Amino acid sequence: MTQASICTIGDEILIGQIVDTNSSHISRALNSLGVKVTRMVSIGDDQDTIISSLTQELKQNDIVIVTGGLGPTKDDITKTALAKLSGSEAYKTDERQLEIIHRILSSRGLDVLDINKAQASVPDTCEVIPNKLGTAPIMVFRFDEAVLGHKSTLYSLPGVPFEAIGALNDVLADIKEHNSLSDIYHKTVMTFGIAESALSNMIEEWEDSLPEDMHLAYLPNPLTGVRLRLSIYGGVKEEQEARIDAELAKLKPILGHSLYSFEDDTLESCIGKMLKEHGKTISAAESCTGGTIAALLTSVAGSSEYFLGSVTSYANSVKTRVLGVPEKIIAEHGAVSSECVAAMAEGVRRLNGSDYAVATSGIAGPGGGSEAKPVGLVWIGISTPNGTETHKMLFKGDRKRNIERFAANALNILRVKLVNELNH
Repeated sequence: MTQASICTIGDEILIGQIVDTNSSHISRALNSLGVKVTRMVSIGDDQDTIISSLTQELKQNDIVIVTGGLGPTKDDITKTALAKLSGSEAYKTDERQLEIIHRILSSRGLDVLDINKAQASVPDTCEVIPNKLGTAPIMVFRFDEAVLGHKSTLYSLPGVPFEAIGALNDVLADIKEHNSLSDIYHKTVMTFGIAESALSNMIEEWEDSLPEDMHLAYLPNPLTGVRLRLSIYGGVKEEQEARIDAELAKLKPILGHSLYSFEDDTLESCIGKMLKEHGKTISAAESCTGGTIAALLTSVAGSSEYFLGSVTSYANSVKTRVLGVPEKIIAEHGAVSSECVAAMAEGVRRLNGSDYAVATSGIAGPGGGSEAKPVGLVWIGISTPNGTETHKMLFKGDRKRNIERFAANALNILRVKLVNELNH
């Protein structure tokens, strides 16, 4: 199995000034190619640290991909460090990159300065993949067994995400040309409504019976639930896929409605597919979630086919005046109640003329709670052609996390309702 390490260089990442998005893109691309990523490392702007860190990664991996530290300014020292690491004694100018530099700067109406031209100058120990989107070339250093004890290749990419991701296809092509690759196969199982620990207990017997070469990972997310990822490294992809599918067939009856997709999917996407397939529509009335449900539903491409609209009825006056919630209900039961959220769901369904409606009313916090109605309490209402039902749930978290959980659980309740009504 070909192994790789992904390294980012720059103090700006270590101090939290910018977020490293390159590594996740590169990792996904390598996995799809059949390269197993073993580590992701961030390295500061110090030449000795860069050399020692990259030497260690090269010793432990077949491929090391580095991003960052290749700009025209004096604080970008990666090229110098790589020259020293590779034993370079001289620099050479890559004419292809120099031509790109002239073209890019001329198109921006800028003069080509010596500092810009210097970016086309690279250590004589490297090969160059021209960077078509920027001024710093992709440098490729190949180390033989005499140096590291095994063959290893280092690819140095610019840190700018647009350029780094844009260079990936060329880098992947080079990796395929110089390495004997085997397949990596991942299969995703999306679940919702079961906590990670409870899910582990539920599927413990199934998990313990998995073949030794199958690896299971739990990846919880408040908006999408617990994602299970089943992986096999090595072998033939078609055989891997058949073996994993056979194991997942055993898992499906154990999870029941908690399982909502065998793809890297979302609740809102699954809801959209069902509504679109059956020609049904949805609307939302939100109080405590403040439009989060509507935002999630409309984040799906093509949602205009089934999402009609929403009312963010944060104030009680909007609940009564726009949604038609009787003032008596709020006076007797309060806005955070089964009666109120049922009336909200029925009101927005009637207002928009949708087939289905979802509504929320709760206390996200940090204030506003009481002994009878604590922070984290939410009532969720679902109105359908067959009637209206409500669900009471209680969570513990900060305001942001509570809102996310309120919205996600409302969508999940809606999803299960649609499965029961539309798929039977």
